[in-house]
Amino acid sequence: MAGVNISTIQKKIRQLGNNEIAAHSQRFFKTGKGDYGEGDRFLGIRVPILRKLAKQYKGTPLVDVLTLLKSVYHEERLISLLMMVSLFSRGGEEEQNAIYEAYLENTGYINNWDLVDSSARHIVGAYLLTRSRGPLYRLADSKNLWERRISIMSTFHFIRKEDFDDTLNLSEKMKQDPEDLIHKAVGWMLREIGNRNMAIEERFLKKHYQNMPRTMLRYAIEKFPEDKRQAYLKGKI
Repeated sequence: MAGVNISTIQKKIRQLGNNEIAAHSQRFFKTGKGDYGEGDRFLGIRVPILRKLAKQYKGTPLVDVLTLLKSVYHEERLISLLMMVSLFSRGGEEEQNAIYEAYLENTGYINNWDLVDSSARHIVGAYLLTRSRGPLYRLADSKNLWERRISIMSTFHFIRKEDFDDTLNLSEKMKQDPEDLIHKAVGWMLREIGNRNMAIEERFLKKHYQNMPRTMLRYAIEKFPEDKRQAYLKGKI
């Protein structure tokens, strides 16, 4: 579908909107005043449909994809990120460089957990696998919640390669983050380490679990045997 005008893609997307789904999404993604997704707008399109559209328009040039990323509509930003992931996976070094840089230059539009989780590991994580991990630590120091989530979620790509050090370092660094959405992401990544090497996860937990946020701990130990899970929750490890 290379060469399709961006306005044609937007028209197709907006034809698929559903007001009832949009209303549900605005509640689900916490778009009320003071919430993490305050002011976000939804068209009301299910994710499987968006994934299908992203595949259909996978040949769209990066410049047009970035125009879509700046949309006021959440679904258009999501589809643009899915398209970026596709472009990155098929691109050469020069194109991957451009996509990685564009991603980090536009984090202001990657502003909800699903947008981060569907893209960070596939772009930032994949790009940094064989490079300095310094950018992740700079993101972890950001005042922006979503940049901090990009930091830890990008390490999912490393975890899948049995490379755990940066996940553990960032988990310790972010242990006292004020945001629940970071606690969940860190706990999730620790659980993913445990799925591959339980001894490494437990070594980290035994050192830190007593001063971890409760949500982070619960996510990290979700798949533990019940007796061990309860021992961690009751501080008896």
